[in-house]
Amino acid sequence: MNAERQGPNLGVLLFVSNRALEERAHDAVAAAGFTDITLAQARIAARIGPNGTRVSSLATQARVTKQSAAFLVEQLEATGYVERIPDPSDGRARLVRLTERAARLVEVANAEVERVLGEWADHVGAERLRLAYDVLADLREINDPWR
Repeated sequence: MNAERQGPNLGVLLFVSNRALEERAHDAVAAAGFTDITLAQARIAARIGPNGTRVSSLATQARVTKQSAAFLVEQLEATGYVERIPDPSDGRARLVRLTERAARLVEVANAEVERVLGEWADHVGAERLRLAYDVLADLREINDPWR
């Protein structure tokens, strides 16, 4: 990177934008009546795959202890956002899967994310935002073991 560049480093800039997007989505979810999910719970739920995910994998992806992930999953289960089902690849293990209630919440969150991305495109230009997306998607290939 250019040594003459002033201001926050790229990591901080990525974090600020991610936090803003996450907060807007969470606020929209709360405004739609889903007031019983915390940001920490939402971060775990966002990592649940379409066919379910083991708690140990959720913990690893979220960079929290297995106990913390299990606690958050228990809270999500108590409020009806997830269910635990047998893992078809290992009868002793269980998967965490999103419920229909969670699917409605995801629709609200995704709609807000689209609104935010539209605002960002209006601010920086659609082409520049698309370029940023493309660059970050390319970097995911080397940065995200769960891609």
